Amino acid sequence: QVQLVESGGGLVQPGGSLRLSCAASGETFSNAIMSWYRQAPGKERELVAAIYSEGGDTDYADSVKGRFTISRQNAKNTVYLQMNNLKPEDTAVYYCKAAYGFNHYWGQGTQVTVSS
Repeated sequence: QVQLVESGGGLVQPGGSLRLSCAASGETFSNAIMSWYRQAPGKERELVAAIYSEGGDTDYADSVKGRFTISRQNAKNTVYLQMNNLKPEDTAVYYCKAAYGFNHYWGQGTQVTVSS
C-alpha cells in the first residue's frame, strides 16, 4: 500500500512563493509517475503538473506554466512543487498522486490560500 503525505501549504500574499512536498512510502518510488492536482471550492479537481522520472519529462497546466516547477528526488522518495508568483486563483487544496500503472494513490491534500 502506497502512502503519500503532503506538506508545505499555507497562507501567502499574491506574488509570493510556496514549496509543496510529498513524501511517498510503500512502493518503489522511481517506478511511479508523480503528479500534483488541485481542487478549489465548487470546482473539479484539475491536474497542475506531472513528472515522469527524475530529471525527465514534465507536463504543466497552462494556467501555471512559467510559475510552477515540479521536481522529484528518488533517493528521498519525494516530489516537490515550487510555486512562484502565486495568484488568488491558485487558492485550492493541493493533492499529490502516485501512478503505478493502473493503480493510483492520493495524499490527503494540503491547503494553499493566496490572499492579501
